[in-house]
Amino acid sequence: MLFHPAQLGLAHLDKATLEADKKACKKIGPCGVGKKALYLNSFYIDRRYYLPYGSISRVFKRVAMSQGGFSGKGMFASMAYLVVEYDGGKQKQCNFKDEQDVDALLEVLAKEQPNIPRLSAAGEAEIARQKAEKAARRLPQLSKEAEQSVGQLKRASDYLARKPELAKELSAAERRKRAQLQSKPVYKYVALIISLFGVVSAAYGIQSIINHTGNYGIYFALFGFAAIFLFSSYNMMPTAHNNHNAIMKRADRAEAAMAEYIKAYPGGNFPVPDIYAHPVVLKQMTDALQEGRAVTLPEALEAVKNRLKEVNADVQVEQEEYDEIVQIKAMFLNHDYQ
Repeated sequence: MLFHPAQLGLAHLDKATLEADKKACKKIGPCGVGKKALYLNSFYIDRRYYLPYGSISRVFKRVAMSQGGFSGKGMFASMAYLVVEYDGGKQKQCNFKDEQDVDALLEVLAKEQPNIPRLSAAGEAEIARQKAEKAARRLPQLSKEAEQSVGQLKRASDYLARKPELAKELSAAERRKRAQLQSKPVYKYVALIISLFGVVSAAYGIQSIINHTGNYGIYFALFGFAAIFLFSSYNMMPTAHNNHNAIMKRADRAEAAMAEYIKAYPGGNFPVPDIYAHPVVLKQMTDALQEGRAVTLPEALEAVKNRLKEVNADVQVEQEEYDEIVQIKAMFLNHDYQ
């Protein structure tokens, strides 16, 4: 190991244990989940620090929303962070490029360390309040037709749970497609200019070192600017996997894979079109039935569509609903709510 992670909290691991655990850790975004410790990034370096699990009291996601949060077209402007509480209240906040990576890390952590809370204290209280409100909204008794609809959704959800990767990829691909369709071509030119600034800064820094001009402060500044410029433009620059055709094909493949899986649904008649085959869609349809906003499956799907259309820059939603909408709204937008 070229660089050993730095100890962040009071607890530490011996060198041999740390080296083996870091090498075998599950790398997700800039962080990592090991058997002995959680590995966290600094601003520039991935997995720069480590925290043994015994020091950690909470790990949770924090989403910083830009002004407006939701746009009328259903896109979100947000930055996701992983927040780790340790040593009696200290916090370490790690920035992620992709919110899905934060969710994936928390999912892995739940399997490795199920006793570590994955919500903030305020989040736990809010979830309890939301559950109480949701329970109060439910009808004391459903009609026979509504009960049958709920049963159909339960069977469909169990079927999707057999291959959860299909729904995850469908959601991710549709979100990426939506972002691509909404992005303006000028952004790519801006990214190119920023990248050129980065290349020029790096080249000038190398030339300065070779010619022994300037001092270490100048070298540090030049290479720092180069890193900032290149990292800033990374997500916007077209690459083999980040270009219009590749993004569209990925969405097509995800839809085709789900459609093929739905064809084998026992008895046929999956309760939603395959383009909307996602556990969150089925859950929200179930909520609509249990709260009396729908009785039949078509009515429940229409209730979900109407709610998604309502969510815009002027609507505040709970964190749970936000997390759900993020996963499915692009699917409906890309297909014009058909």
